[in-house]
Amino acid sequence: MNLPPKVTDRAFERLAEIGAADQGQALRVAVEGGGCSGFQYEIKLDTPADDDMVLEGNGERVVVDEISLPFLANAVIDFSEELIGARFVINNPNATSSCGCGTSFSM
Repeated sequence: MNLPPKVTDRAFERLAEIGAADQGQALRVAVEGGGCSGFQYEIKLDTPADDDMVLEGNGERVVVDEISLPFLANAVIDFSEELIGARFVINNPNATSSCGCGTSFSM
């Protein structure tokens, strides 16, 4: 059974820090063709659309469009702070391989 992606508390906290909801924005996580492994993630602040799946927490929202949803089943959307920089990351069990840049994967 495919479950919707989960969003960690840390990711919601980061959205609150940057004031996404205050600006009427949500974090959009999308999957599109391209990248070095066949698919790539697009992660950006965006206005929610009517057909988005909305994941809410901490007063903040993460949205996923219908097309991207199957690719993100059971995935975890997290926020990572590392030496190379702070960024939202996707831990996706559906990806069979990923590339070094961390934004591209194959299934």
